Amino acid sequence: MQKLTLTKAVFPVAGLGTRFLPATKAQPKEMLPVVDKPLIQYAVEEAYSAGIRHMIFVTGRNKRAIEDHFDTAYELENELEMADKHALLSLVRSVQPADMNFSYVRQPRSLGLGHAVLCAEHLVGQEAFAVLLADDLMVGPVGGPSVLAQMAAQFESMQQSILAVQEVPPEQTRRYGIVAVQAADAANPGLMRVQRIVEKPAPEVAPSRMGVAGRYILTPAIFEHIRRQATGVGGEIQLTDGISSLLGEEEVYAFQYQGKRYDCGSKEGFLEATVELALQHPEVGVHFRHYLKGLKLD
Repeated sequence: MQKLTLTKAVFPVAGLGTRFLPATKAQPKEMLPVVDKPLIQYAVEEAYSAGIRHMIFVTGRNKRAIEDHFDTAYELENELEMADKHALLSLVRSVQPADMNFSYVRQPRSLGLGHAVLCAEHLVGQEAFAVLLADDLMVGPVGGPSVLAQMAAQFESMQQSILAVQEVPPEQTRRYGIVAVQAADAANPGLMRVQRIVEKPAPEVAPSRMGVAGRYILTPAIFEHIRRQATGVGGEIQLTDGISSLLGEEEVYAFQYQGKRYDCGSKEGFLEATVELALQHPEVGVHFRHYLKGLKLD
């Protein structure tokens, strides 16, 4: 069988972002900035760091700002060039590296994550692909590879679907796809074979506390399994159900990544990411740390 290579990433960005209203009334939630970059740019940069060069966005109505963000801004670039603001010009141009390609496809109805992934099938074809949820801002270890780059290295040798997982509190199992796994191999302690996966189970019936984070690497076989799915939790076509079906045909692995996940789909997680990444920012970090130390929080 021909070896699968990972060159494409799918970004499901058609959601309404209702948890951030009114901020998301007229702009996509994926364009909310954490310090000085929108959430979607963090996700695209992570995919790029994993060697991916074709970015596929599954969009909806009112998502034009995402397409504009990754397009050439001729007027802005001209103004910066005329003003000799070359550092800012380089920064603007770095958003879209010359070797990066973008495709956009509409998800006409909100039918769930599985349906969003299926909308990208004609662009993915018979290739392996990554799925990145921009709501989950993932940061790799300091000086180390990004979360998706870690997963891509595993996929290079395993050639099987891989799900990023983390241990979640029992009361939060209703928010995740939860996996039951075999014990990790001593030679590769972060990688575990998935035995079962369940979408948003109650704590008393959850097969474990291992929750799927917003990063996936999937083989093209997943498309047929999603296509066969009836609607699941919430009346939606769930990617989790497609993966559960795929387990009958192929091995699927869970990967405990090195790094940190910020749940930027929640206000608390978004604020945590903003504060922690601001403290690490080379331009504002020192001043911001000094400011926080001066706050009276009692």
